[in-house]
Amino acid sequence: MTRKKEDKIFKPNGKLEKSVILIGMMGAGKSSIGKMLAAHIGAQFIDSDTEIEKAAKMTIPEIFKLHGEASFRDGEKRVFKRLLEGPPAIIAAGGGAFAHAPTREIILKSGFSVWLKVNRETLIRRVSKRPEKRPLLAQGDIEQTITRLMDERYPVYAEADIVVESDDGERTETVKVISEILTNQGILYRLNET
Repeated sequence: MTRKKEDKIFKPNGKLEKSVILIGMMGAGKSSIGKMLAAHIGAQFIDSDTEIEKAAKMTIPEIFKLHGEASFRDGEKRVFKRLLEGPPAIIAAGGGAFAHAPTREIILKSGFSVWLKVNRETLIRRVSKRPEKRPLLAQGDIEQTITRLMDERYPVYAEADIVVESDDGERTETVKVISEILTNQGILYRLNET
């Protein structure tokens, strides 16, 4: 497997004061940027959706189908509470996690939230590549669904501690920007320079 120039992994160079939660729409790059950021600073990366599936011993679509969204959101809230009581990590949140008020309250109280903001056209292009991996996109027209979700979620995402534009630039640049902001905010302490 070949890596793109922007996929290079950095030498770890920091320590987190508290967990950093990446929020945003599906296709915003929370997992890919989160993994790179974690590698850059030498922190653990956690995907909250994976943690929810482990706790429930079923996939997220199965949880929704068998128990409904309210049950899923309650489990998601409990997982975030547990994760944020643990050692500081980089956490990629599911797209709806921060939109759920009780989970958002836990994140804002105990973590540091970073909204990876992406424009509509970029999101549509990214999620259209593999829509079968996005259960919400099975509900109809991708463009209409993304537009509706943006209208619903962007005002709530704006409550994040910081906003970082994450459109089509190199991911390494986004990681550097987040790293600098975290350092300036006292969330990331640099151990050495790279």
